Amino acid sequence: MACSLNDLIKSQNQLLQEAALVLPHEFSKCTYNLGPIRQAVHLCLTCAVPRGICSSCSVACHTDHEQIELFPKRSFRCDCPTTAIPHSCTLHKGLREENTTNTYDHNFRGVFCRCSRAYNPETEQETMIQCISCEDWFHESCLNLRDRPHLDACPDPDPMPASESFENPDDNNSDVSSNGLPPPLISAEDYDVFVCYECVTKIDTLRRYAGTKGVIMVVRDDESSPWKTTDGGVLPAAFYNHTDSDLPLEIDDSESRSISKRHSSSPNTQGEEREAKRRKISEPSSSYCLAPPASLIAKAIYECKPQGSRVSGSFLGTGDVFLTEGWRQRWCRCEQCLPSLQAHPYLLEEEETYEPPEDPDSGLSLEELGMRALARIPRDRAIDGIHAFNDMRDGLMEYLRPFAQEGKVVEAADVNRFFERLLENRHARN
Repeated sequence: MACSLNDLIKSQNQLLQEAALVLPHEFSKCTYNLGPIRQAVHLCLTCAVPRGICSSCSVACHTDHEQIELFPKRSFRCDCPTTAIPHSCTLHKGLREENTTNTYDHNFRGVFCRCSRAYNPETEQETMIQCISCEDWFHESCLNLRDRPHLDACPDPDPMPASESFENPDDNNSDVSSNGLPPPLISAEDYDVFVCYECVTKIDTLRRYAGTKGVIMVVRDDESSPWKTTDGGVLPAAFYNHTDSDLPLEIDDSESRSISKRHSSSPNTQGEEREAKRRKISEPSSSYCLAPPASLIAKAIYECKPQGSRVSGSFLGTGDVFLTEGWRQRWCRCEQCLPSLQAHPYLLEEEETYEPPEDPDSGLSLEELGMRALARIPRDRAIDGIHAFNDMRDGLMEYLRPFAQEGKVVEAADVNRFFERLLENRHARN
C-alpha cells in the first residue's frame, strides 16, 4: 500500500509513543542481586523449565523466546542467572547457584486457577482475577461470577492438579467486556482485592470475616438457584429448610451476649458503656474483639471441605471472598485476631512491588537516539560515522531522484534493493 512521507513519519511517531507506554523502563539490570522481592515474574516456555525470570531478563535475555507473564510474585528471586535455566543470562557474567527460597506453584507449569487450565491469550475470553494471598489467577466462571464460555471445551472445575487469560482485572470496569461477554456478578469496581477459598481457610481472622460487611461471598439458596452475592445480609433460603443436624451452624455468641447485656442495662450504665466503647475504639484493647459475628453461611461453607479439594464441597458456594475498599482498616486487632494477620503482612499494609528504573531513552526518536549514541563514542569514530551517514544519504537521494522525476511511488522493495546494493558495494571495497 502506497503512503506519503508524512504518513510514514506520523506512523513512526505513533509507534514510538506506543513503545514508550508499553516499555517505559530500563531493562539493563537483572534483579538477582536484590534478593527475594515482590516483582513481576515471567515464565519462559522456550526454556521449558518451571522457573521464573525478572522483567529485565525477559527483555534482554529471552526476548526471542515464547513467554507468559505471571505478574507479581512475592519473595521471588530471578532464576535467569542460575544453573536452573539452561539459557545463559546476558546481564550476568557468571552462573549463580540455584535459588532455594523461591516457591514454584502450578503457574510455573503454565497452568492457572483451581481448574488447572493452560492460558492461551488467543482463545481465552474471560477476565482472570489474582488472589492477593497465593497470587494464582482464577477464571470468573470458576468463581461463579458468570457461566463458563464454551463449557464443553473446559475441564472439570475441581480436578486434582495435573500437568497443568491474563486480562487486567481493571479491564472489567465496563458493563460488557471487550470480548462480548455479559457483565460478571461482581465487577472490578465492586471490590478491592480477592482471596480464594483455599487461602481463606488458612487465615483464621479472614475466615471469621468472610460473608460479613465488606467481605463479599458468592452464594446460592440451592443447587437449582442462581448465584448471588452476600456480605452479611439475608441468609439463603437453605438455612430455613434444614435442621441443625444438616448444617453445623454453632457460632461464638459472645458478641450477641454483650449486645443483650447492653440492652438490659440501666440508662446510666448504658451511657458509661457507650463512653467506654468509644475509648476502646479509639485505643483498641488487646482483649476486646471488634470482629463482627461470624456469618452462618460462611461457617457452613468452610466446614464442608472434601479431602484434597481446592474448593468447598458445599452447594452453597465455593468460599472465595472479595474485600471492598478500606478492608485493611476494618480488621480487629485484638490478641485473638491480630496474630493470623501478622503472619501475612500484606493483609495489614500494602506491600511494595519492584519496578525497573525509568528508561531515559524512552520516547526518543531514532534520530535522537542516534545523536545521543554518537555523542558517546570517540571523536575519530564519530567522524567516520558521520561520513558514512552522509555517503548513504547522498546515495539514497541519487537513487530516489528518478522516482521523483517520473512521479513513481517508492515501494518497500525499491528501498530494500538500495540497501542490498549498498551492502554489496561495502563488501566489494573490503
